Amino acid sequence: MIKKKEKGFALVLALVLLLTMSLMGGSLVVTASSDHRGNNSSDEYQQTFYVAETALLEAQKSLMDRMIGPVNVANGMRNYDARSMPINQSTPVAGTTADVNVTPCVKSFKNIDSSSGSTFRVVEYVRDQNFYDIIKPIIEGDVLDLTLGSDEDIDKEKKKLSQYRYEYISVLVGMETFTGTGTSVKKTQFNAQKRGAAYRIYGCGILGPVDRPEILVPLETLVVLSY
Repeated sequence: MIKKKEKGFALVLALVLLLTMSLMGGSLVVTASSDHRGNNSSDEYQQTFYVAETALLEAQKSLMDRMIGPVNVANGMRNYDARSMPINQSTPVAGTTADVNVTPCVKSFKNIDSSSGSTFRVVEYVRDQNFYDIIKPIIEGDVLDLTLGSDEDIDKEKKKLSQYRYEYISVLVGMETFTGTGTSVKKTQFNAQKRGAAYRIYGCGILGPVDRPEILVPLETLVVLSY
């Protein structure tokens, strides 16, 4: 009689332990899955931040190309005859007024007036640019002679990076004369009066479509260029 009770108790104990281990295993799977999604989200946000920084750099590069002359692709030399002073357009830029073209990037900056009838003017507004186009020569042209893995791995990375987009707006906020101070080869100081132009740049890194982004990172900076 006692032996039968002991066998029944062992069976119940085994079922309880099995249930407990199943619950623990399920909890570990859920936790691991949650951590994996969290790590992916963190990586995607970090990459979007880098794309936003790229947008600011592309805007600065565009301003410099207009101010000192664009680079001739054929010979790598600058065309100084094509120099021009980047100034705000005489008419409000398309896409910054309250119409269907206003993107979430523009709306994310509170000091950009995108209201109906806005007279907000900019030097340049570039939107919906594919981030992969910038690094395409490096990956597909093997510029750095990197071993990127198989063609399948490269295609997977290309598809991933092509999901990131950027846009930027550059605005001339003022021009002023300033004094530049420096030291010559002979260690003698000199002062020179220069003209400077201040530009405020708004840039966004975007994951997904520009009108319905999954992640949007807006950044802005102020640069002063002498001329």
